[in-house]
Amino acid sequence: MEQLIFFAILLSLGYFFGRHAEKKHFKSILEREKHWLQLPTTSSKYVLTEDREINRCHLVNGSMVVSVDYFKRILAKLRIFFGGNVQSYETLIDRARREAVLRMKESCPGADQIINLRLETSSITKGKGKQIGSVEVLAYGTAVYFCN
Repeated sequence: MEQLIFFAILLSLGYFFGRHAEKKHFKSILEREKHWLQLPTTSSKYVLTEDREINRCHLVNGSMVVSVDYFKRILAKLRIFFGGNVQSYETLIDRARREAVLRMKESCPGADQIINLRLETSSITKGKGKQIGSVEVLAYGTAVYFCN
C-alpha cells in the first residue's frame, strides 16, 4: 500500500511540475513569436517579393529536443488502449515545432525572409521496449537578405 501511495505522490508531483513548466514554456514561445512576427517565413521555394535584388542567402536551422515525461507516457498508453487522439503528445510536438522555428529565426538576425522552410521530426528511443524517450524537431530553411 505504501508503494502505491508513493507512486501516486510521484505521479502527482510530476503532473503539476510538468504542467507548470509546459505553461511557462508556452508563454515564452508566445512572447518570442510576437517579436519575430515581422520576419516572413514560408515553405515556398521562391521569395515573396521578387521586385528586390537579393544580396545574399544561406541555410539556417534550429532544433529542439523535448523529453517525454512519465505522466504523458502513461496517458498515451491509456489512449492507445482505449483509442483516440493522443493529446498529451500533440502538445509536446506542437511546443517542439514552434520552438525549433523560433530558434531558426533567432539564428539569422537581420534576414528579410526565410524561404523553403522544412520541419523534420524524429523520436529518440530508450530501453528494451524501445519506448520514446525524447522527440527532436529540426527546422531549416534559407535566410534571404535583400540589398538596401
